[in-house]
Amino acid sequence: MLKLLHIVTSANPASGGPIEGVKQLGAVNSRAGHSIDVACLTDPGAEVQANFPLKLHSFKKSYLSYCYCPDAVGWLRKNRDEYDAVIVNGMWQYNSVVAWRGLKGSNIPYFVYPHGMLDPWFARAYPLKHLKKYLYWWFLQERVVRGAKALLFTCEEERRLARKSFSPYRCKEVVVNYGTSNPKGDPAAQREKFYQRCPEARGKRMLLFLSRIHEKKGCDMLVNSFAELLQKSPSCEPWHLVMAGPDQTGLVPSLKAIAEGFGISDRISWPGMLKDDDKWGAFHACEAFVLPSHQENFGIAVVEAMACKAPVLISKQVNIWREIEEDGAGLVESDDQHGTNRLLTRWAALPPERRQRMGETAQVTFLERFEIHRAASNMIKAIQGGMAMQDSTRPLPGLIARHS
Repeated sequence: MLKLLHIVTSANPASGGPIEGVKQLGAVNSRAGHSIDVACLTDPGAEVQANFPLKLHSFKKSYLSYCYCPDAVGWLRKNRDEYDAVIVNGMWQYNSVVAWRGLKGSNIPYFVYPHGMLDPWFARAYPLKHLKKYLYWWFLQERVVRGAKALLFTCEEERRLARKSFSPYRCKEVVVNYGTSNPKGDPAAQREKFYQRCPEARGKRMLLFLSRIHEKKGCDMLVNSFAELLQKSPSCEPWHLVMAGPDQTGLVPSLKAIAEGFGISDRISWPGMLKDDDKWGAFHACEAFVLPSHQENFGIAVVEAMACKAPVLISKQVNIWREIEEDGAGLVESDDQHGTNRLLTRWAALPPERRQRMGETAQVTFLERFEIHRAASNMIKAIQGGMAMQDSTRPLPGLIARHS
């Protein structure tokens, strides 16, 4: 059995990022007998610390959005011999440097989950930030990547896109997949709990957006498309849109203004971040889950929706779109206004029996492709393979492994 350390910048779920996946993978691998610790560079707060399901090491002082933490490297050097391997979650912040510096001179390997942070979309959307990242790549990040035993990708599309952003790009690539656990609890009770939070959605044809409220997620396009859907639908159609998630960038007031301009403010709910039974109740209550994102590495919420038999309406910038389209677990369009309009109009035109079949297919797709046990097992195989071949270039056993 392995003792593993995940390094993240934040353990607070409200900040988004990879922490939910870390908890899910850690829980499965803990039940399999492995020992899983998490180190986060920012103070998660007393509530998160008290309720965190894994052993959590946190540091009280970190600086800037880079999360520079002066104590982290020394802590890892002191404690590294307790671990068989270290997994870095994310890039462009200090956590990857902590692993690179803290493990230097030891035989402890580290692995990096990029979590979509090598996607070329960011270069197109934020060219000045990309220039800064390129300088950082040449200065430091490329050495961190090259020193990793492997980069762990959550799907084949992420691996393919990662090669297009930076040069030189020298690393071992392993596709380990990703996912989430099968939801537990009584769906009817969870739906009722959600309706207590959002009573205006009860009895409606509810479309659900559940993610961070952020420009990257295509929220403005969704509100516009929903307004168009209402204009085209018969007046008796009880459509309702729930926009659930933390407003990290102050975008909600402008989105509400768009809705008010169309005269549809009473047809959209903004419940904020949904957790636990409230969240699962929303998935069970919705007719379909919608995420017209401009960039989505994997989309845990997409997979969670499918686990609850909710068809998913997504853009081609959600990296698991090929699997969704191939299986017929939802609808896929481009990440622009026209594509988002088509997602909703195509969905509205489907007969009830087709919508029901798509929901059943979505759950099968979740179980066969995205249930967390497969991803957790693959991650362990990748780490065991990396540990067994410190000086070998043969492929990792049983996984897709490539060299660049």
